[in-house]
Amino acid sequence: MSAIGSLVFCTDCGNLLEPSKGVKDSILKCECCGTENKDTTSKTITTTTKPSSFPSLLRQKRSAIQTVERSDMKNEAVIQVTCPECGRKEVRYSAVQLRSADEGSTIFYSCDCGHKWNTNN
Repeated sequence: MSAIGSLVFCTDCGNLLEPSKGVKDSILKCECCGTENKDTTSKTITTTTKPSSFPSLLRQKRSAIQTVERSDMKNEAVIQVTCPECGRKEVRYSAVQLRSADEGSTIFYSCDCGHKWNTNN
């Protein structure tokens, strides 16, 4: 029998055995091949770490509230869309991922007349 953490596997067929009862020298029977395996999980050592044990710049930047810097939105391009305010046929736009990754991005439009609007893809 081999143990990985609290998971115990049969030595003959590799099948996952029933959870250990934590009793020393107990026998776990494999339901697949019938082999009797000694319970060695009492010998397993479990360690835990704190997130602060492995500091990273990414973890430090993570927060519940995410902000979008104005400099991140400076990737404007020109598109053939009519401004609803002045009727101009060409406006600038930029796309920003404000919602979760499996949802569309938000498109921000701006016209030379000063009118701004956005749409969610």
